[in-house]
Amino acid sequence: MTTVSGDFELTMDELRAVARFALQSAEEVLPVFEAVHVDDARPRAAVEAARAFVDGERRTKLQRVTSLDAHRAAREADSEPARLAARAAGDAASAAYLHPIAKATQVGHILRATASAARVAELRAGDDPAVGLALIEEARQRATPTVIGVLNRYPLAPTGRSRTGRLMSLLDASLRRDRP
Repeated sequence: MTTVSGDFELTMDELRAVARFALQSAEEVLPVFEAVHVDDARPRAAVEAARAFVDGERRTKLQRVTSLDAHRAAREADSEPARLAARAAGDAASAAYLHPIAKATQVGHILRATASAARVAELRAGDDPAVGLALIEEARQRATPTVIGVLNRYPLAPTGRSRTGRLMSLLDASLRRDRP
């Protein structure tokens, strides 16, 4: 399988595993965006581009373009849950282009969609942190050894000030404890 080199190598199979992990979260929260922005198909297009890559199609400009478009939709969304849902969709598409460079910022391409989905769930439950923590635990359990192995090639996620950033840091720490 073709590899992508930088500070280390990533195979296409590894990139697909990371994209699948992000996609699972993005698919869960996409309806949150679509319920309030019925005429904006950009996040759905990003999810579909991520799905195509995960299902074996070559990564192409489609993942990059739809990712950027979904992130634009996130900036334009009128509520935090909708913004986070659109951003998760963009993150799922961009996971196909995770860079093999040992920078903490790259961890967001692996984990931010899941942290965003957990925050959406918290907000929809009246800002209940227990709901987000439960979703972080579910994500930890569904993370494959491949995803954990890729994550462990990177430095720790940056500690964020936002609740989403803190959820991402919690997920990062819990997955590293599960090192294969």
